[in-house]
Amino acid sequence: MTAIAEQHLAEVLATGEALLARRAGSSITLTDPEDLGGTGRSVVVRARLLDNPLATGRTVVIKVLDEDAPTAPFLREVAAYRYATALPNQSRPGPQLLASDPASRMLVLTDLGHGRGMVELLGENPAAARRGVSAWGQALGRMHAATVGGENDFDALLRLTAGRGTEGSRDEVATQARAARDGATALTARLGMELPPRLADDLAAGCRLFAGGDLRAFSPSDVGPENILINEDGVQFMDYEFGAFRDASLDVAYALVTFPAYLAEGSVRRRVDLETQLVDAWRSEVQGLWPSVGSDASLARLVLVARTLWVWLSTHWMVTGGTGGHDWALHTSDARLVLTRWADLADAARRAGDDELLDAVEATERALRLFWFD
Repeated sequence: MTAIAEQHLAEVLATGEALLARRAGSSITLTDPEDLGGTGRSVVVRARLLDNPLATGRTVVIKVLDEDAPTAPFLREVAAYRYATALPNQSRPGPQLLASDPASRMLVLTDLGHGRGMVELLGENPAAARRGVSAWGQALGRMHAATVGGENDFDALLRLTAGRGTEGSRDEVATQARAARDGATALTARLGMELPPRLADDLAAGCRLFAGGDLRAFSPSDVGPENILINEDGVQFMDYEFGAFRDASLDVAYALVTFPAYLAEGSVRRRVDLETQLVDAWRSEVQGLWPSVGSDASLARLVLVARTLWVWLSTHWMVTGGTGGHDWALHTSDARLVLTRWADLADAARRAGDDELLDAVEATERALRLFWFD
């Protein structure tokens, strides 16, 4: 247990007991706390329920936001968990919200257990990686399919939780993406090049996927490997601080950009095979709702736009030194990893036969390589 967690442990448990008792209508006792680490701006504790009138398992997870952390992500996370908790069990993408309290900035969630992390599976043998990636794609698709048409419900929960017009109602991911788009001309100038028109067009199109797009569905937002656990119930997505409705292609592309960094040593062919497996697994779950994804060419184009945006955003963060205060799976301080993402994007453009995008991506990759390593 960390020193900070030890200092506040009794208070955390007492507040958690009070919140759960309010829901259960009877006293609750929490014991045997286990520090789960948190994100650097929160304390996350697993605790055992001595008696559980809620029938939610033997343990719960308590997340408490630090006093100096912004409140807006907490309010959005509460709304996102409320929305996801209301979904049918088989479609629920992660833990269930049991209780929340804006005053103490606390969430009490069902415990997903230990399971196995996606990072672990990707780093094992090829068979384990294939199983993990396929399950990941299917889980994304099931979540998207289950939430199509639910945007008004989510927006109502967000207004109820965060208040109309407050910071909590702002989609921080979209804000970060627009900032990266708006800074593209200045950033490429630092690299000694002009912003390729095709790259500018795709960044603009990628930003439009947050507020528009034909494949509208719920997303926890940061759906990278670090936020995925596989337990007996399947793939579970964690960390809903920036949950929102957006075009589902953003989630698919986010997965494609973030998973290669965790693969054990292997060939480019293996990465491409895993990409195909993830996309096909996702498509198998949503094609009945969105027939347009059945076209390989149309889907490849849509995913390329979203992928370009994510690769650019990770580059923007790397060069400018910002992430908006969040430990994103997309974020890295490793320039070589950023260059690898550009190389992977170039390979995807090449396989899609998109020569214009390929030229823009290769020019940017060369400029970045000279900027960092020459």
